[in-house]
Amino acid sequence: QVQPVESGGGLVQPGGSLRLSCAASRSIFSLVVMGWYRQAPGKQRELVATISQNGNTNYGDSVKGRFTISRDNGKNTVYLQMSSLKPEDTAVYFCNVFPTTTRTIWGQGTQVTVSS
Repeated sequence: QVQPVESGGGLVQPGGSLRLSCAASRSIFSLVVMGWYRQAPGKQRELVATISQNGNTNYGDSVKGRFTISRDNGKNTVYLQMSSLKPEDTAVYFCNVFPTTTRTIWGQGTQVTVSS
């Protein structure tokens, strides 16, 4: 378990940008693939992006070209730079290992609201 603590969310207008941060416990961070996930009201949690231990990235189709995931293993932190935000990006954003299991412990997440 990485015990993530997410931050950086807020209210932003459509077309705007935000940068999310996720601080994780240091014991295994550099050894695992990390992911950003999001959960919109009334919907299931979905995977947004992943980044491997050596920086290889993958993105969901809905965010490809707009979001960038990165990590700093020295700081045990993973980031999500979000640009060209749309109202449909509104959700609570979480980070955690990838893949997750039914025993994965989730943080509180950070709320992102895209609205004019």
